[in-house]
Amino acid sequence: MELTDFLHIAQILVAIVLITIVLMQVKGTGFGAALGGADQSFRTRRGIQKSLHRLTIVVVIVFIGFALWAVTVT
Repeated sequence: MELTDFLHIAQILVAIVLITIVLMQVKGTGFGAALGGADQSFRTRRGIQKSLHRLTIVVVIVFIGFALWAVTVT
């Protein structure tokens, strides 16, 4: 296997983690609120929500880094 193969596998795994984290954040909100409904007001993130939010940002940065690296390697 070449470096590009490992890079693509890593990018797929990071994408799966990112999808999972995003779905965990949406859990607990109503369907209308998930589509942009005005049922909920904005709140301050606390505890696990704050951690998931920060983890999402980190995983997105890693995903974009892998994507840019894959473009430059191939």
